[in-house]
Amino acid sequence: MCFGLYKVFQDRKQKMVKEKIFKRNGGLLLRQQTNEGVLGKTKVFSANELEVATDNFNESRILGHGWQGTVYKGMLSDGKIVAIKKSKVVKENQLEQFINEVVILSQINHRNVVKLLGCCLETEVPLLVYEFMPNGTLFYLIHDPNNEFPFSWNTRLKIASDIAGALAYLHSASSMPIYHRDVKSTNILLDEKYVIKVSDFGTSRSIAADQTHLTTLVKGTFGYLDPEYFQSSQFTEKSDVYSFGVVLVELLTAQKPISFDKTEEERSLATRFLTCMEKNCLNTILDPRVWEKGRKEEVILVARLAQRCLNLKGRMRPTMKEVATELECSRIFETSTGVNVESEDARDIRDFEDMPTMISDIEYTWTGSYKNASASSPLDTHPLMYASTI
Repeated sequence: MCFGLYKVFQDRKQKMVKEKIFKRNGGLLLRQQTNEGVLGKTKVFSANELEVATDNFNESRILGHGWQGTVYKGMLSDGKIVAIKKSKVVKENQLEQFINEVVILSQINHRNVVKLLGCCLETEVPLLVYEFMPNGTLFYLIHDPNNEFPFSWNTRLKIASDIAGALAYLHSASSMPIYHRDVKSTNILLDEKYVIKVSDFGTSRSIAADQTHLTTLVKGTFGYLDPEYFQSSQFTEKSDVYSFGVVLVELLTAQKPISFDKTEEERSLATRFLTCMEKNCLNTILDPRVWEKGRKEEVILVARLAQRCLNLKGRMRPTMKEVATELECSRIFETSTGVNVESEDARDIRDFEDMPTMISDIEYTWTGSYKNASASSPLDTHPLMYASTI
């Protein structure tokens, strides 16, 4: 009888501790935000489920590190492979980003946006569970010299079109307009078929349909940050357009957004690209594979689109919906202009679908250039765990 009473007391005590941790980690606020009390379609995992999935967060399961926490590879009881982000000790002022990401991803359903499968709030630190992306980030795909993926012009055009489509959906097709606020190549993940997924919504914001901007503390990553936003602290949908423009230039040039080995004036890729466009010497900055293999007319059209996205005046930039439409038209034109182009694209797609995963479970990381960490800059860190505050 004594043992039974002791067991009941311990179970009750443990339940109270978990409830206290749940509240401390923002569980009540999260319930309030979702307006349902059950987090909508987002599953609430138990601590035990995720401990079993990660072999008690074994170091061998680590995919990557960041200042916000560590990402582990896990296997759920149904055999599904997932990525589990374990936050570091969360302060009250950081809970907002955590809760914000859960709320926003819970209401998004798009093939090119990473899926949040669930969360756990009864552990000492919050845990987020995402679909697993086995082929790393777009940053790795573009900039790793050892990458063997067939990175043709058609493939780049498809990637750019898919990213633009996802951002256009966030801006105009979701239930409430959403500004991503940290668009960059390390935030673009690749699934097993190299389909892109936009990720990291910790600093994203939903806005009212009649709202034109957000006035906030400036957050973002150097090289991708909208200069107009930096000066005014007013973030608009055109700020995401600017950041996308930098990603588009990365795809065109295969160069990093910031080059620390250049002079201060030439350090920014966006600045160098705009200078080349103005001086009509685009071929000097483009990736040779793009200039030699792509149709010149289409490459120039996409370069001009990137130039418009990078306009210093936000009102002069196109909307993401216009960008997505132009890129999709370019794709359709590119694949219907001749047998040779179509054949090259078909070969790339076949290779793309048949290619085995080229990054092992241990080598894959959500921190962009984790395999070459010694050569990477702070900008390479995957934003799921990093967002620089200026």
